[in-house]
Parts: sequence; structure tokens; C-alpha cells
Amino acid sequence: MAAPEVTILIPNYKTAALTRLCLRLIRKHTDLTKTQVVVIDNDSKDDSLEYLRTVAWIDLIERPSIPGEAAHEAHAAALDLGLARTTTPYVLSIHTDTLVKHPAWLTFLMREITSSPRVAGVGSWKLEFKPFPQRLAKQVEFRMQQTYYRLIGQKNHALAGVGKNHFYLRSHCAMYRTQLLHDFGLNFSAEGEVAGKVMHKNLVDAGYEMRFLRSEVLAHYLEHLNHATMVLNPEFHQKTREVNKGLKRIQQGLQRLHAESIMADETLDK
Repeated sequence: MAAPEVTILIPNYKTAALTRLCLRLIRKHTDLTKTQVVVIDNDSKDDSLEYLRTVAWIDLIERPSIPGEAAHEAHAAALDLGLARTTTPYVLSIHTDTLVKHPAWLTFLMREITSSPRVAGVGSWKLEFKPFPQRLAKQVEFRMQQTYYRLIGQKNHALAGVGKNHFYLRSHCAMYRTQLLHDFGLNFSAEGEVAGKVMHKNLVDAGYEMRFLRSEVLAHYLEHLNHATMVLNPEFHQKTREVNKGLKRIQQGLQRLHAESIMADETLDK
């Protein structure tokens, strides 16, 4: 039997139903002879952890929480635990709200990252597709803000993609060449930043290409229920209006995926 090519890292924190759906969709649409799936639980202490302990085809890491640790720090640290165990040529991070919907999803990502030895990583900045008018309006708004800050001589601003706010492969879908990460001593939690941000910059500075895949293309293979962990956990103190909007968006995504039939199929845990 050929050795696995990709290790999939999935941090988990108190998203029992989504975690079950995420893993079952991977099981349904993925050749497990070519992959290893590592789930890192961030001290959930709930039924999501109990479920993970029953799934036969994953490697489970149970990570204790650290007092005072921010959510993004816990997430990045969980990915680092998985990365430390990774021996496959490629490593892929996803979230429990990143849901597979096409059997060629992993083949597509592998084709992108192997297209050139200079490609160190592939993935997305935002895995959501918006209609053209919305995208155009967002671009116009960005250009106006950019022009305004330039006119007033303001360099310390929060425009996405500029300076310290550079775009990077976000951990909801980011595949890397494992050996490069090990060779450069890179990790997801560098400098306490959001997972993968510093790692991305270091690889670019080293002369490698980090390839952003278009959201409308990725959306053919994956459905991302953006910020679902935040929406489903009231401890993150979101406003009621934002939570209700998020819950509606999640429900619409689940309907598109025909989630009920997947959740009823317990054979996908075996």
C-alpha cells in the first residue's frame, strides 16, 4: 500500500454537530489510503470530544487549555501539535466548519500545489463567494479608502492586504509542503499572530509562491460556514443580531449540503 500523501489537521472546539458533519463528509469524499486525519481538541469537555473518541479512522490529540489563552492562540497551538506529528509530504489545515462536497477536492488542491516546486502553499484568504455587484462595490470602497489614507499621509491603518495586514492563506483551507515548514522551523503560532500569518510571510520572503485560489473555484469543492464556531459558542460574546444572522447563514449552508442524510449515516464514523 502506498504511503499517505497528505495530513489533514482539524482543530475542534465545542462544535459537536459541525464536527460530526465535517468528518463524515471527509470520510465520504476522501481516499483515506492517501490521507491521515488528525483532530486536535482544544479542551472542549463536551459531547464533541466524546464523539471524537469514538471515530475509528482519525488520530485524536486532546490538548489541555492554558489559562488566559486567546481563542486564536489556542487554535494556532492546536495546529502546531498536529504539525509536529506530520510526516506526509503535504499538510492541510481546515476548520470544522469547512465542509467537503466533492470527491475531487483533495485532488484539486494537490494538483495546485504540485504544479511547481516553487509553490509552497495553496489555499484561500476568504472561502466565500459573493455576487459580482458586491465584489465590485467592495473593490471601489477599498480604492476610496486607500486614496483617502494616502492623501492624509496615514500609513498606520487597518486596510486588508496592506503592510502588516497582508493577505495570507487562512487556516480554514491551507495546504503546505511539510518539508519546507520543517526546514525553515515554521509553525502556525509564530509571534502570537493568527494561525499561518507569519508562516505565509516567511515563505514568501524565502522566495516561494503562496498561491491564492479563487473563492468561486474552491466553492465547487468546499463549503465554508464562516465563523460558525464563534456563532455557536455564546462565550465569544457576539451581538444577538450577528448570532441570528450567522445561524441563518449556517442553516442555509447545511441545506445545500443535504446535511440531514450525512448526519443519519453512522457508518461514516467507522
